[in-house]
Amino acid sequence: MSAQVTEQRKHYPKKKRLMYQELQELPTKYNVIALSKMTKVRATQLMSIRKKFRNEIKIRIIKNKVAIRAFEKVKGVVGIEALSKQLEGQCALMFTNVSPFKLNLIFSQNKVFLAAKGGDIASKEIVVPAGNTGIAPGPVLSEFKVANVPTKIDQGTIWVNKDTVVAKPGAVISMQLASLLSKLNVKPIEAGIAVNFAVAEGLLFKEQDLRINLEEYREELVRSFQQALALATEAGYMVPETVKPLLVKAQQHARSLAAEAGYVTPETADIVLPHAQAKAQAVAGKAKEKGYTAQ
Repeated sequence: MSAQVTEQRKHYPKKKRLMYQELQELPTKYNVIALSKMTKVRATQLMSIRKKFRNEIKIRIIKNKVAIRAFEKVKGVVGIEALSKQLEGQCALMFTNVSPFKLNLIFSQNKVFLAAKGGDIASKEIVVPAGNTGIAPGPVLSEFKVANVPTKIDQGTIWVNKDTVVAKPGAVISMQLASLLSKLNVKPIEAGIAVNFAVAEGLLFKEQDLRINLEEYREELVRSFQQALALATEAGYMVPETVKPLLVKAQQHARSLAAEAGYVTPETADIVLPHAQAKAQAVAGKAKEKGYTAQ
């Protein structure tokens, strides 16, 4: 029996044996394990990211069964069983100490756009831009017509009269529209690596958990800071950020109090004197009504 097992091991591909061993070691060396489904991912994209982040991210294109069996041997890594259940189709695993949020941002900044094929789903509005297409008139005019793209013939080529939306987000792209977009060199299909699932220090993250709109996040941080500053200033809470607004507020209150009390200083003269003059004019008006006149 032992000889038979030994014989089976000899015939087990070396590449798979090395992968099996490595996949038991890597999860214990890094804080984050991320899974990416390799749908519409170009080899050049993967090579570029591997080269750029080779010291920070270990990327492994895996055999799912080998990974599942290897992970069964890994002890003390919370969430690795849940990760194993996500292994379907062509997958890549990434081992890193980079936050899964930052990892997803890195990948989103390295996406490319591909030509559409019939049956693809539009992820956002697809627009055929106005201008000269450089295409000679012919049967292709029928494709423009089907797509409701207004055209004209000028100097022997087809011109698009105005920017035209040919597909809304979520719409299925027909083969005829895909053909037209290809001729116009419009590449609407976004492709790239995305983190579909991640395990980080015992926490599990799904793809939707890792999506961050940086502009919205930045605006929210600015808004929160401004609200916190206003509250701290109103409460008189002294910290480095509130020193200036608190001093300005104290100066304004002191100036208002001094002006109300009629206390003349260089800072209050422009308030106190016009106010005193207005009062004097009011008194003079009342005196005049009673028949008194200035001597």
